[in-house]
This record gives sequence, C-alpha cells and structure tokens, in this order.
Amino acid sequence: MTERLIIALAQMNQRVGDLAGNAAAILQMRERAGGADLLLVPELQLTGYPPEDLVLKPEFLRRTEEEAAKLVAATQAPGPAVAFGSIVLRDGKPYNAMIVADGGRGLFVTSKRELPNYGTFDEKRVFASGPLPKVFEFRGVRIGLPICEDIWLEDVCEHLAAEGAELLLVANGSPYELDKDDLRQSLVQSRVATSGLAMAYLNRVGGQDELAFDGSSFVVNPDGELVVQLPDWEEALLLTQWKRSSGKWTCTTREQHELDQFPADIYHAMMVGLRDYVQRNGFPGVILGLSGGIDSALSAAVAVDALGPDKVWGVMMPSVYTGSTSVEDAQECAELLGCRHDVIPIVPGVDALSVMLKDAFAGRKPDLAEENIQARLRMVTLMALSNKFGHMLLTTGNKSEMSVGYATLYGDMAGGYSVLKDAYKTTVFKLSRWRNAHKPDDSLGPDGPVMPQRVINKPPTAELRPDQKDEDSLPPYELLDPILVGLVDAEKSVAEVAAETGADVKVVAEMEKLVLRAEYKRRQAPPGVKIGGRNFGRDRRYPITNAFRTAR
Repeated sequence: MTERLIIALAQMNQRVGDLAGNAAAILQMRERAGGADLLLVPELQLTGYPPEDLVLKPEFLRRTEEEAAKLVAATQAPGPAVAFGSIVLRDGKPYNAMIVADGGRGLFVTSKRELPNYGTFDEKRVFASGPLPKVFEFRGVRIGLPICEDIWLEDVCEHLAAEGAELLLVANGSPYELDKDDLRQSLVQSRVATSGLAMAYLNRVGGQDELAFDGSSFVVNPDGELVVQLPDWEEALLLTQWKRSSGKWTCTTREQHELDQFPADIYHAMMVGLRDYVQRNGFPGVILGLSGGIDSALSAAVAVDALGPDKVWGVMMPSVYTGSTSVEDAQECAELLGCRHDVIPIVPGVDALSVMLKDAFAGRKPDLAEENIQARLRMVTLMALSNKFGHMLLTTGNKSEMSVGYATLYGDMAGGYSVLKDAYKTTVFKLSRWRNAHKPDDSLGPDGPVMPQRVINKPPTAELRPDQKDEDSLPPYELLDPILVGLVDAEKSVAEVAAETGADVKVVAEMEKLVLRAEYKRRQAPPGVKIGGRNFGRDRRYPITNAFRTAR
C-alpha cells in the first residue's frame, strides 16, 4: 500500500483559445515537476477559462479533443501523471472536465457537476452537468477530483467521502473579488471538517477580459490547519509531500506566502487585468488623456506598473477652462512615472466647431452640449493618435461616475479598456495614497510617489466650464459612494439605503434615478477589471428601458 505521494500543484496562467500554447505550458510544468507522482493544473487549463461561447463552436470542440489527445500521448515521456482541465464530449454534449493521463494513456475522466450560473458565471449556457463523480484510484490512493463549484455546494464532497475518497484535489478557475481569500478558505475548511479529508485548492492566475485571477492556492489538512499558501498574482509550482498517518492522508509540506491586503489586492488586480489584456490583444502600449486629475493619474500609474513606462503615452489636452495647476500636475505625473507626455490643446478644435455650429445653435445659451464637445474632441484626438500609432486608448472613468452617468458618451467614456471601471471614487483615493507610499513587487514602474500630492488633495473637476466641481452636480463622494454601494452592489431600496447611510431620501431617490437612466451609457462602455461582487457588465445586467423605481 502506498504510504507517500508527491503532488505538484501548478498555479498557472492561461490564454483562452490558445490550445497548443496552453498544452505546451502544461508539459513545461510537467518537466519542472519531474520528481512528483502527480501534477495538478487548474480548471480548463487546456482551453483557458472562461471559454464562454467558444464551447458552442463545433470546430473549437473538435480541436480541443485533438489537443487533449496529444497531451495525453505526451505523458509517455518520463514524468509525473497529469490531471488537467479540458472539455470532453459525451453523446454530443460538452462537459467541463478533468482528465488524468500517465504513460501515454488516459487513466480517468471526471466532469463538473455543479455549474455556476450567477454573477459573472453562466456555465449552464454552454456545458452539460456531469453526474455525481467517481473516486479515482491512483497508486493505491483513492482521490476525489471535484472541480471548482463542486465544492461550493455540499453534495459532491459528501458523495466523494462516502465513496471512499482519501483526499480531495480541487482545480479552480476562481476570479478575484474583494475579500474572496477569506471566503475560499472558510469554505474549504468547512468541507474538510464535514468530510474529514485534506483538500488542495488550486487556482489559476492572470487576466481574461474583465476578470483577474489571483491564484492564492492553498492546502488544508484534515485537522483544519492551512499548511500551504501559494502566492497571489504569479505563477507558482510547488511539490507537496503527502503521507498516510493513522488512516488519514496529510500534507507534510509547509509553505506560506503573505497575500495582498486591501487596497494592494485591488491594485494588483488592475495591473494583471490590464497587462494580459494589452499584451494578448497585440497592442504596443496604451495612450490616455492625462488631465492632471486623480483618475487619469492613477490609471497612468497602473499602466506603467503593468506594462512599463515605455509602453504608456500620456496626452494633456487643455481647453480654455483648464487650470494651470492641471497642466503642471499632468506633466509632473508623467515625469514621476517616466512615460511619454505630450500637450495638444483642443482650443482650435473647439473654435472650429463653434463656427461650424453657430447657425444651428443660434438663440441658444451655452450648456451641456458645449461641455461635451470638449470631451468628444479629446476623444477624437486620442483616437487619431491610437489609429496612427497603434496604442490602445485607456479610459479613465471610475465606478461612481459610471453609476450615475457623470461621463460623456463618445467622449471620456471612449476607449478599449478601463482599469477603474469597478472602483468607486473613494477607492480611487485610497489606491492613489497607497501607491504613492508603496510599490508592488512585480511593478515595472518607479520607486516612490507616482503623482503629486496636490492631485490627491484638490477637489475633483471635469474642467468643462468655469470653476466647475464634481460636487456641483453630485453629493460628496464620501456620501455618494455608500449610496451607490447600497443601490448597485447590494440592490437595496431607496428607503433602506437612506436609513443605512443617513442620506436624505430625496437625494437617494435622485441617485437611483440617475443610476437607472445611465444604463444605456454603460452598455456602450469599454470592458474593465472586475473588483467587487457586482460589477457593471458581467454581474449587473439591467434593462435599458425600465420604468421601475424603488422610491414610490
């Protein structure tokens, strides 16, 4: 009877749809894990996660099966057995599965039973649900291989324990959210307590469109002790030692990495999401409007940290309403970051449009239309540079603005990606203060501050009219953001939010009206990294035409 096992945990990045590239990465990990008995890689590591509607494409499924067969055959070369995530077809239906291969042949296949269909997940749209899984016997050890969501409900783990499993290895594709580390560990410890079995929780890393995956893989022993904690945000390979003692399998390896705390975790999610989005979509870098305000300063800092200063291009586009301090602050931001900085005034363009629209606007006082012309001319300028040189336009708006529609459609909302899309304004301030005092370990940016303190201290303004301040149109962000958290993230009524925040009911009702009215704008906004549990786009999907209000 086997008394010891070496299980290699490979916390890996993936590229959705890159079947050959993902397979090659798995085999490279296998070479590195040469002393192990079994190599475990994340959920759908072969296809990339989430594959979304690629699963509905027959050619994608056919080629996935081809690549999986090649990967199985490649295990004939010396090395550990491999448990890898892929898609298998049964009776014409696709299943999210784990395949175990060794010696050039497939040993075992198990399918995901619990398909998440909430928030960012819609796996029931593309996958069939598997049966209650069987236990896999490997070198005399009975192993359960639940897949991600299978452990979030009790049935699968209880079933595997009843079937005689001796330990549980869980492959995951679990995206980052605030406070999710504690939630995962609490969940796993609960399953360990009820099953009496040790569990290895393996998660992927990297960015995929609006999702950032933090890794943070770990192992919990039967007594509930967390004995292994892999790092967050980076690939890692650890050969864990396991032994049978008193009839139970335990992990004897001890490895601990400190995980990011708030707000470092958010900042890292933004870096990872932007880095993989830009690089994997083939952009040479990013360009953004550097206005001298805090949103563009933070966006530029994230971009420089993720991509390097040579890949970031800031453009200041002053109008007649732009203050000299804004011009100075934008330039100092670029100097601190070491990125390119250009100044292109939009005054000639505004003047030209004023002449062009003079007759059409005759008899009308200047209003929001003239303000938005400035924002849209900035977009035209940035997109012209993007088209000419290939850099992706980075949008700099935050979640507070996007919630209430305090943004110009086809103006400052235009772009290819938004790192602040899921960050409220008060979070933007916290992130800016944090980054001025800390540098992420894997940052490509500078040591020290990345923006002048004045950028953080001065009142936010769009500078589209004389002496304009955000608070002319909105409640102070210290009040607005808790209101929005209640209305958007918690889906509470106006009365409930007013009671919780102490805000006037009329103010909350007005914010609810603005949130619902701005839905059409958000449908046309660029993607951006998900931070909380209720982001716009993947999680919160409201009708554009909608007459319902919680305020009577």
